[in-house]
Amino acid sequence: MADPLSDDLPRDPDFPATTPAVTFHSGGETLLGVLHVPAGPGPHPVVVLLHGFPGNERNFDLAQVLRRAGYASLVFHYRGSWGVGGSWSWGHVLEDAAAVVAGLRDPDVAAAHRLDPGRVMLIGHSTGGFAALMTAAADPSIAAVASVTGFDFGTVAALCRANPGLREAYVEAWAGELGPLRGTSGEALVAEMEAAGDSWRLARLAPLLADRPVLLVGAGLDTVTPCDVHHDPLVATYQAQPVEQLEHHVFPTDHALSDHRVTLARTILGFLARHP
Repeated sequence: MADPLSDDLPRDPDFPATTPAVTFHSGGETLLGVLHVPAGPGPHPVVVLLHGFPGNERNFDLAQVLRRAGYASLVFHYRGSWGVGGSWSWGHVLEDAAAVVAGLRDPDVAAAHRLDPGRVMLIGHSTGGFAALMTAAADPSIAAVASVTGFDFGTVAALCRANPGLREAYVEAWAGELGPLRGTSGEALVAEMEAAGDSWRLARLAPLLADRPVLLVGAGLDTVTPCDVHHDPLVATYQAQPVEQLEHHVFPTDHALSDHRVTLARTILGFLARHP
């Protein structure tokens, strides 16, 4: 195979690479997405890229690399974000992720874009990492899942209940990130997290992910999802349960892996290649 980090790739005039806009329906709203389809007749395995809160990093670089490696890759926006109708909530993120997976498996959609509905994988960043693990745990047919600096809402909910000062800090911090979002507030987001409580604790998913490939990526300079809260305890739990096909890494970078994007791409490609 050609190096997916180069442009020296085979072309197929009959089945060229394409980048169509696509839509999905969830909760009465239309979700907007961009599909990156590789060259060739396929059917191509599919990777859904789930962005975080509010979605400043949407991982289009990963989408392009994945396409060059032969995967169809999708970037989309949840309800209430980046011009999509409806209201933003953590629960809507989970519902929308499941709806998009179902939409990609629709026979007409799969045929139109040369997709393999039997090989759907999820990769999420931050809130998207939480959503990727939760969605995969609820859907045994998801082939593989990766969480990059994932946010463990169940763990943070417990910390906020125990520390009113920390709770207020989250209310204030999340209120400051609402620019591209609609229909919510910092208080509403913290209250929703607290109401979900331990049901959103990622450690409890270990038995549901035990027989599938799972990649966990942490960042040593991350102040949003610090490793000692969000990454290290989750790795320890998944090793103990165990999640048999677990891979995990920590890179010396920030929450968005801003200066490690090529390293991240190579890590994800290696993970997927080891679990075809």
